Amino acid sequence: MTDQSHDPGPVAAHDRAPDSNGVALRLGAAEVRVGTASWTDKTLTAKGVFYPNGVSTPEARLRYYASRFPLVEADMGFYAIPDRAMTERWVERTPDDFVFNVKAHALMTGHATDVARLPRLIRDELPADAPARIYAKDLAPELRDEVWRLFVDAMQPLAESKKLGAILLQFAPWIRPAKHTPHMLRRIREQLGNLPVAVEFRHPSWLEPRLRERLWGMMRDLRLTYVIADTPPGTATSLPRVPAITTPNLGLVRLHGRRSELWGARDAHVLEKYRYLYDRDELGDWLDAILDLCEQTERLHIVFNNCYANYGTTNASEMIDLLTTA
Repeated sequence: MTDQSHDPGPVAAHDRAPDSNGVALRLGAAEVRVGTASWTDKTLTAKGVFYPNGVSTPEARLRYYASRFPLVEADMGFYAIPDRAMTERWVERTPDDFVFNVKAHALMTGHATDVARLPRLIRDELPADAPARIYAKDLAPELRDEVWRLFVDAMQPLAESKKLGAILLQFAPWIRPAKHTPHMLRRIREQLGNLPVAVEFRHPSWLEPRLRERLWGMMRDLRLTYVIADTPPGTATSLPRVPAITTPNLGLVRLHGRRSELWGARDAHVLEKYRYLYDRDELGDWLDAILDLCEQTERLHIVFNNCYANYGTTNASEMIDLLTTA
């Protein structure tokens, strides 16, 4: 059962949220942007939750979201490789100062994907007996490269308009440190060229004290931003909170909620997994770490991935309020 103090329902959550005006903050020398990991979830777009009456088209929703927050993480890239037409629309529908972080496709991070959602030029090269879901290892090397090429091509409108914050590679929890880790990280940089890249590790072995300094050193050399994650405690894949900056121009904090009972459950529905509303004390616990990070980087992104109803937007607004008065 979810602690009811952290699951009050979307209307109650909405009542808590201070107003946000879509402007980045300045904390010391750092530019700070706070946002959420989606603007299109069905529980968020439901009537009366976040969007005003009449704001019901994709264009209207993105324009409204961008009037409230200066940053969003586009998670749809994980499920289907976007194309230029889509990212060009994102550019057109948002203010000049708005920023997108884009989640990398599943095949780029060790996850499986639905064949039906792959671009036709890749589907047409698969054998007739290919399974409905595949991993990158199931593809020929040239098709694996094509996944990365298509993704990079789709990022160009965002990069050219200076609206690309970072490409987020959220590794599958079963990816752990190994002898091939340096090659894997170098390959990411080679495939994504000069685009800004952030990496979130999902298994605690990456952050063991004997390894993490070496890992961060490799990431600094490759210009890969280390993602500082807030995950539910007490599970096999819970991460320690270990802040670090590996790129001087960007730090990234992602908050996933605290639903420990569902975090490692394979059959947990994604909506329930992230159905958690942080209270103000929990947000306040991050304040010192965030202020410290602001002294180490030019830009800091704080993304709420507790995307159930308006929990993420509520907590993002509350975090903005806390930082404004810090």
